[in-house]
Amino acid sequence: MRLFASAREAAGTGTDIFDETTVADVLVAAEQRYGTSFSDVLGSCRIWVNGDAAAADMQVGPQDEVAVLPPVSGGST
Repeated sequence: MRLFASAREAAGTGTDIFDETTVADVLVAAEQRYGTSFSDVLGSCRIWVNGDAAAADMQVGPQDEVAVLPPVSGGST
């Protein structure tokens, strides 16, 4: 799993490894591992697997990368 921006901050890490077999199971395991602040951020995140948008029931294996991407803002004023 790769975590970006506020998801990384809430988890306290940018990468981790999970043995679960679906996207939903990986996310539940991550919420259990990282706690409430991560769960709060996760609700607004997009989830991608290997660079493509992922459904919760998508199967994942040891070589797949699940990415948690929070919304970001920016630009110039």
